Amino acid sequence: MTTQATTMTTQEIANRLAELCRKGDYETAQKELYAEDAVSIEPYATPEFEKETKGLQAIIEKGQKWSAMVEEVHGGDVSEPLVADNSFALIMTMDLTMKGMGRMKMSELCVYQVKDGKVVSEQFFM
Repeated sequence: MTTQATTMTTQEIANRLAELCRKGDYETAQKELYAEDAVSIEPYATPEFEKETKGLQAIIEKGQKWSAMVEEVHGGDVSEPLVADNSFALIMTMDLTMKGMGRMKMSELCVYQVKDGKVVSEQFFM
């Protein structure tokens, strides 16, 4: 008897991503839910980050670089996901102190595309 892995629905992926992000466990979310060839798109390029990051390992490294820039997290929230077919969106808010930049509050719309049960792209709007 063979067992087949069940593919998560877009709603299940959205719920799991929101749950892990609320815990601040972004790397687990990426490793568990993202495709190997996923793409991450920022609103614009900065000296620290390219506008587009390709591949799961590069996305994980980008997240580690971001975490290293954070001095302290004061709070934040992740909305319930809004799901449509193979895409979903979350609103993430963060209150944090960045090293050398002081305390700031950020809010972004995070839009995800899903294919074959994995996140294939994430795009952030501020």
